[in-house]
Amino acid sequence: MLFADDALSDDKFLCGRLRLLQPVKGYRAATDPVLLAAACPAESGQSVLDLGCGAGAAGLCLGLRVPGLALAGLELQPAYADLARRNADRNGIPVEVHEGDLNRIPAALRRDFDHVIANPPYYPAGGSPSPVAARARAMQVDTPLSAWVAAATRRLRPGGWLTLICGADGLPGVLAALAPKLGSCSVLPLAAREGRPALRILLRARKGGRAPFRLLSPFVIHQGAAHDGDRESYTPAANAVLRDGADLSAAFG
Repeated sequence: MLFADDALSDDKFLCGRLRLLQPVKGYRAATDPVLLAAACPAESGQSVLDLGCGAGAAGLCLGLRVPGLALAGLELQPAYADLARRNADRNGIPVEVHEGDLNRIPAALRRDFDHVIANPPYYPAGGSPSPVAARARAMQVDTPLSAWVAAATRRLRPGGWLTLICGADGLPGVLAALAPKLGSCSVLPLAAREGRPALRILLRARKGGRAPFRLLSPFVIHQGAAHDGDRESYTPAANAVLRDGADLSAAFG
């Protein structure tokens, strides 16, 4: 069943340069897909596959920053795939969206891509699920991170890049799944504030890469020791990404 119009909100991303329809109740994109898009080193004319694209936030943020990409998305839930198509149309960014499971990728997507991006679910299965079925399915882990890495690897051309965001506790599983085909791995920890532990990470790895592993300095999202009222208090670097649509090339060196 698709989302009814009265069950959707019209949300602004990147200071309103991108408008996304999202379910009022269900999985709603926040900062993760914006950060994921900013970390992808895609260039105009290249192809990008967004695994588990949801309503299209990551791919559309990337397409807004880098015009001329050949964007494709794979989404398990038909209602979210429909939203991704609608959001692509209303923002004027072409995206080829297919419904399907990443373990059985549709034939139309069985080709090589220059980049694969992914924002896998990160809440462990067996915990307290969301009462909203679509949100629970989008956020709780049913497919291990190793399967996401394997699916991305199959779809990458030689020399292509995987860019992934996940919880920091998922990093060992992702690293273990990279070998033997993905290398040149860089990990950017994401810290909510200076001195806080990183609860999420961004990772880049290259198919056939042979460069040494790099653990980068944390990317700090908020200024100060705690929230000051309702203000977001982003650091200048985070504000450039989350509001102005900048990339994260400086953070990745």
